[in-house]
Amino acid sequence: MIRTLASALALYSIWLLLSGMFVPFLLAAGFCCAIAIKLFSRRLNAIAEETEVLELNWVKLVAYYPWLIKETVLAAWDVSKRILNPRLPISPALVEFAPSQKTDLGLVIHANSITLTPGTISVEVEHGRFLVHALTEEGALSLAGSEMDRRCAELEVV
Repeated sequence: MIRTLASALALYSIWLLLSGMFVPFLLAAGFCCAIAIKLFSRRLNAIAEETEVLELNWVKLVAYYPWLIKETVLAAWDVSKRILNPRLPISPALVEFAPSQKTDLGLVIHANSITLTPGTISVEVEHGRFLVHALTEEGALSLAGSEMDRRCAELEVV
């Protein structure tokens, strides 16, 4: 029961962070929806009761989001420059590398972070192997052992 409430609270926190709506009716509706989603998913066994969501370094996760937003803005600026200036090279490349995450949740966070960053898409994700498509060869080569890989690994509680 405590895990159910904790994960419903986590869902509600994410909803609150993403919506930015602080009207009393919407606050109550968001909370009710978070509880309903958790109860429905539990009833359908869609989410294992042994969820990993609570096994994150939450302090580092809070610091990770501003860093990810900064990297997304920088990558969006780079992609925009390459689109608007035909002299800048676009050399699409696939790169395979070994991520340093140990848990499924760590791999998901890393793969989603790569895909959220403009100019890169996670194509295949497995333990010990990522296949990523990048807009430029230099962007593809910078993924292995990157700052993002290190930060995502630090989020895990192993």
